[in-house]
Amino acid sequence: MIQTDDLLPEGLEDQLPGTAAKATAAMRAVLSAMDAHGYDRVRPPLVEFERSLAGRMADGRGQSRRQFRFTDPASLGTLALRSDITPQVGRIAATSMAAAPRPLRLCYAGEVAIIRADQLDPARQRFQIGAELIGSDTAAAAGEAVVLAIAALEAAGARGISVDFTLPDLVDVLSRDALPLEQGQVVAVRRELDTKDAGGLSQAGGAAYLPLIHATGPLDQAIERLAEIDAGGALASRIDGLKSVAGRVGDRARLTLDPTERHGFEYQNWFGFTIYAEGSRRAIGRGGTYAIAGTGERATGFSLYLEPLLDALPQQAARALLFLPLGHDRSEANRLRAEGWRSVEALAESDDPAALGATHRLEGSEIRQL
Repeated sequence: MIQTDDLLPEGLEDQLPGTAAKATAAMRAVLSAMDAHGYDRVRPPLVEFERSLAGRMADGRGQSRRQFRFTDPASLGTLALRSDITPQVGRIAATSMAAAPRPLRLCYAGEVAIIRADQLDPARQRFQIGAELIGSDTAAAAGEAVVLAIAALEAAGARGISVDFTLPDLVDVLSRDALPLEQGQVVAVRRELDTKDAGGLSQAGGAAYLPLIHATGPLDQAIERLAEIDAGGALASRIDGLKSVAGRVGDRARLTLDPTERHGFEYQNWFGFTIYAEGSRRAIGRGGTYAIAGTGERATGFSLYLEPLLDALPQQAARALLFLPLGHDRSEANRLRAEGWRSVEALAESDDPAALGATHRLEGSEIRQL
């Protein structure tokens, strides 16, 4: 019977052996794919000084309010439990690896936590895996990031991958000259575009932005509609960039476009993407181009989250487990483990191989299936 004291806080949960094994296999596959593409792994600490971490976040203190904070008894400074590893990678690139040749390719994996979750995803602890290409935010860099994200998911076993492109700074770019807006109108126009509210958009003074609502859907068709918008050439470079990224992806994923989507893209600039896979109702990851806070260095990257990825992966087949009875040949057991067998040793004559989950039994030098 579960005691009240044994309950976990809201948004936190245990991963039991089956799920943990599936998660470990997926993490290894994703990191191996990143390593194969030349991304070196870094491991930032779980906690940092709150001031330093907030300074590397694109929205500064706003994002830091989502973090668990506490006082360090050693320094008496305020520490924060990370809610995102990307700013930590930015700090590493700007400090310890400031002199490293660019573009710098780094990857990471680790736990993050937030004080409050949202209704769509109630988890307050997540496992984040990502890759950052430091020193470039070109279409070529964006194409590499998207293809790497797809390759990482494929390596983990995900299928039916789709990628939704967006242009996070589109309203900012258009409002400066091509489709001018008063400073106070920009926020309202962004908000109405987010909700795809044509009436609200017109009332906010953004009637000229109405065609953007319809420039969504399958990438080829959406790009055509985007190109029809008379923006005095302001969209040309972005459309070329989208086509370049799409050409790099080819037929490895279904591509769509929602040019004004900004949820989850608060610090990306010209390009962003959300990635999905068959079997998961949630987005598995997001990425795009951005500038590292504090230095302004250009970068491109993405983050994947393990929990929604697990939903997209097929159920793992039962793993073979070799039962080693009392008095077994230990050198033979070591040899079999070196070959890849998992084993469990008997501690008493009464140990039941089936109850322990064993699928095979070692008898002398012979392996017999149970």
